[in-house]
Amino acid sequence: MARSTAAKKSTHPGDRAQQAQPYFTEKSLKFLRDLKRNNRREWFEARREIYERELKQPMLVLIETVMGGMVEYAPGHLRPPQKCMLRIYRDTRFSSDKTPYKTHVSAWWTRNGLEKTSGGGYYLHVSPTELVLAAGVYMPPKEQLFAIRTHLREHHEEFKRLIDQKKLRKAMTLHDPMPLTRTPKGFAPDHPASEWIRWRQWGVIASLPAEEALKPGLPALVSRHFRLAQPLVDFLNQPLLKEVKPRNKPLFGLY
Repeated sequence: MARSTAAKKSTHPGDRAQQAQPYFTEKSLKFLRDLKRNNRREWFEARREIYERELKQPMLVLIETVMGGMVEYAPGHLRPPQKCMLRIYRDTRFSSDKTPYKTHVSAWWTRNGLEKTSGGGYYLHVSPTELVLAAGVYMPPKEQLFAIRTHLREHHEEFKRLIDQKKLRKAMTLHDPMPLTRTPKGFAPDHPASEWIRWRQWGVIASLPAEEALKPGLPALVSRHFRLAQPLVDFLNQPLLKEVKPRNKPLFGLY
C-alpha cells in the first residue's frame, strides 16, 4: 500500500513540474511538429498530458531558472512563471487562420507596472526549427510610441551607444523596426535621431537552431543574451515608467 501511495504522489502534476529540467527534448520538438500537422482541438486534448510534460513543465522551470539571474540585472521583470509563459492558444478573432494552437511555446518577461501595455521586456520562444531570443519594445500603443520617440529625440547619443555595443551586436541583430516612410508629426525630419524616431518598434533578436533548446546549458544561453540586452530594455522603459507607482511589496514569495 505504501508503495502504491508513493507512486501516486510521484505522478502528481506539481511533483512532475519539480522533476522537469530547464530545457527541452526531442519529444518536445516532435510534439510541436505533430501539432503543426494536426492543429485541431480533439487531437491536442487527446495528447494534453504530453504537452504538459514535454513543453509546459520544462518551460516553467526554465523561466524560473532564468529569473534566478534576473534578480541581479532585471529585478523589475520578476513575475510568477505562470504569468511569463504565454498561452499556446491562438487569438483567432481577427484572423482568417482559425487553427486553434500556436506551433511554438513562448515566454515574455514584461516590466512590472507595464503589464497592461507591455513596455520593454524579454522574449523567448521554441519551435521545431528555431530558438528565438529577443528583447525590446514591440508594437507599442500610441502613447508609448510618442513617449519613446520623445526620449530618443532627447537622448539619441545614448541610444546609439547602446545599439552599437559590440558584444550585443555580435550576439543579436536589430529586430525589424517597421519604420514609417516619413518622420511623424511633431518631430523634425533633420534631427540626428530621425531614423530611429520613424521606427515603430525597437529591439534586438537572435534566431538560433532549435537544437540549442535541447541542451542543459539553455538557461545560461538565455541569460547571456538577456544580460547583454538589459541596458537597451531599461533605456526604452525609462519614459514609460514615469507614471508607474512603485510596489510596496515583492511581487511573489521567491523574489
